[in-house]
Amino acid sequence: MFTGIIEGLGTLAAIKTHGNGRRLVIESDFDLNEVRIGDSIAVNGACLTAVTINGRRFEVDVSPESLATTTFNEARTGERLNLERALRLSDRLDGHLVSGHVDGIGVIQSRERLDNALLIRVAVPPDLTRYMIHKGSVALDGVSLTINRCDDAGLDVAIIPHTAQWTTIGFKPVGSRINIETDMIGKYVERFTTTARGAEKRASAVDREFLIKTGFL
Repeated sequence: MFTGIIEGLGTLAAIKTHGNGRRLVIESDFDLNEVRIGDSIAVNGACLTAVTINGRRFEVDVSPESLATTTFNEARTGERLNLERALRLSDRLDGHLVSGHVDGIGVIQSRERLDNALLIRVAVPPDLTRYMIHKGSVALDGVSLTINRCDDAGLDVAIIPHTAQWTTIGFKPVGSRINIETDMIGKYVERFTTTARGAEKRASAVDREFLIKTGFL
């Protein structure tokens, strides 16, 4: 689990092809003294496992499934990446609960400066906007943000100077594709209510006519 509070940036140093998957070599801007092989690190919002660590450099494997649902399929060496180590249970939860399981990809449509904030509009697939609400939480490239406005076509967020300075969201241009993880609570609520409706339908099928037909009456 993660919080969406980015610890620092890293640079994609190399890309190795492994069949239909890839291995990414990442150089972190901060020390990885407490990271061990097998630990989870969120890279641009995607939960990946460190398989080698050498100083500030670590490697992660990206499966074909992850390549299909994230921007890693388009990754290029030299690209800057948001990094966050896994949440400790004793840590403060400063952002929101982020699983690191990317739901899909959005596209930055516009960037506009308003006083001290950077207003960004992101186009989002309709199957993801269904889980977004006004003033709800969303993770964009792993950054925990508050939704200022949303509709069926996308969402608006306001980026404060600190976030713009310490994450890639501050310098990504219009047209950039970004990883999106919606608030997990909405997905669970939908699952529970859908299951409940299905149970009601199955229960309603057991009526007097059904009981006579099956020999119970």
